[in-house]
Amino acid sequence: MPIVAGRSCGPCTLCCRLPEIDLFDKPADAWCTHCVAGKGCSTYADRPSVCRDFLCLWMTSDELGAEWEPARSHMMIYGQGPQITVLADPDHPDLWRSEPYHAQLKAWAKGTEAAGGYVIVFWRDEVHKI
Repeated sequence: MPIVAGRSCGPCTLCCRLPEIDLFDKPADAWCTHCVAGKGCSTYADRPSVCRDFLCLWMTSDELGAEWEPARSHMMIYGQGPQITVLADPDHPDLWRSEPYHAQLKAWAKGTEAAGGYVIVFWRDEVHKI
């Protein structure tokens, strides 16, 4: 998917922290050993395809407003077929439950229902299907 014009990762490094990455034996919510806080990957030019091929929805969907920028929302969102996955920053436990986020997550869940989709939120060891 193409990147939305004008968007960049900027200082956000949530994709280096929130997901579990088997290739690196990196558990969820732990910093990747290659991440430099506020700057990104120290091996960016040589990063593996699991990292090279990933873009969060903020980067690819112009339907997400500024409030969804990961550094601001403290959430990383991506699609997997009809499923929308939300990885919530463990340092901001209830932000995904606040507005405008929660209403939008519920709307996405309702919108994907007909196709067998859903929205799932991961926060620490908790899993919430919306």
